[in-house]
Amino acid sequence: MRTNENFLAKIDPSEVAEIKLLGDPALRTVAQPVDVFDDSTFASERQLLYSTLLDFRKRNHFGRAISAPQIGRAMRLIAMHLDGTRHFIINPVITWASEDRFTMWDDCMSFPTLLVRLERARSISVHFQDENGEHKDWNRLDIATSELLQHEIDHLDGVLAIDRAIDKESIVLREAYLADPQYFRKLVDYEIEA
Repeated sequence: MRTNENFLAKIDPSEVAEIKLLGDPALRTVAQPVDVFDDSTFASERQLLYSTLLDFRKRNHFGRAISAPQIGRAMRLIAMHLDGTRHFIINPVITWASEDRFTMWDDCMSFPTLLVRLERARSISVHFQDENGEHKDWNRLDIATSELLQHEIDHLDGVLAIDRAIDKESIVLREAYLADPQYFRKLVDYEIEA
């Protein structure tokens, strides 16, 4: 499904969930596997998650994916918006990770005022199910998709980016970063593209 600005403008606020913020116990819950794909409840949960992602993007001008625990749903479900296309990643498992690693400033919808410097695998392969329960494999992904999926899969396991901070100096306010982005960019190997 392609999305565009017209679709973003038509999001009904009643179809958007509250995003759980840092400190909410829901973010530390280990999500459970999805085993029923063909009922209306799961379809509604998927749509709610995706609408919440699009609403966040519209209001904040960033955000490429969101995991179900971020809206208080303990299921192994990720909604992604990449290159104008909707994706649902269900029950994902990282099947391979490159030894080559990189550093970056990561952000999160659950703590939008912070950035966290951390390290991730440069490429991963993932096995997952789509919204119909079909098994899929994405192999040796590019750096942008790899880091995004590592972040979201962490959410499914109750792990937050702040848990992966390189050191005590690696959590900064977005405001501080934006005041001197050149300085902060020199501290990492890679920068997220919105």
